[in-house]
Amino acid sequence: MKVVIVGAGSVGSSIARELLAHKHEILLIDEKPEVIGRSGLRGAHWLVGDACELSTLQDAKLEDADVVVSATGDDKVNLVVSLLAKTEFGVGRTVGRVNNPKNDWMFDDSWGVDVAVNTPQLMTALVEEAVEIGDLVRLLTLQTGVSSLVEFTVPHDSHVIGLTVGDVQWPEDSTLVAILRDQAPITPSRDDVLDGGDELFFVTTIAAEDELRSLLAPESPPEDQHPVTSDQHGHASQPASDDGFDG
Repeated sequence: MKVVIVGAGSVGSSIARELLAHKHEILLIDEKPEVIGRSGLRGAHWLVGDACELSTLQDAKLEDADVVVSATGDDKVNLVVSLLAKTEFGVGRTVGRVNNPKNDWMFDDSWGVDVAVNTPQLMTALVEEAVEIGDLVRLLTLQTGVSSLVEFTVPHDSHVIGLTVGDVQWPEDSTLVAILRDQAPITPSRDDVLDGGDELFFVTTIAAEDELRSLLAPESPPEDQHPVTSDQHGHASQPASDDGFDG
């Protein structure tokens, strides 16, 4: 896969290093020639220039790229590069780094961004995923804010324990894509039995998240159903009514 990364700072270089380790073809674009020497990246191709200039992107042969990653520290640059990559070069997938969370709303398909990476949001999701059991946690927003990757850790008293994946009527716009059990990933089948502590990963539309959350939420008794208690003689009784009268 050919990946063009705009911005060879700490973020861009780290992305390039990981992708190179996975044998992808990497081209980095940066205005500062000195970043080439200090990056320590071996096997990457380089282009010195302003990525907001159409001529620079033409020199990079952006039309041949499978993915363009805009990873600079300037949100304006990341938006412009994503837009040019989509509209002028027809790049199939663009990833844009969001530096200021206030600008997150702009990183969508109107600016040519397929996936927006907001570091504070991602870190928050990872923190919640580590501590939240029994609630749905959004890990990542996909495809211009329409879909998301969410996680649910099954509590040990959950009503879904013992059910098979095929027994559960999942929301129409939600798909169970993986189960993590005892640190081992499982590809779900209809016959897999859900167990306490399972981490369930779904790709779902954001609109369907609430329906999925309701489905997985712990079952509770109706509000008008009072618990039954016993008196000192062992006879069952109901609590007194709210108006203060017993009968």
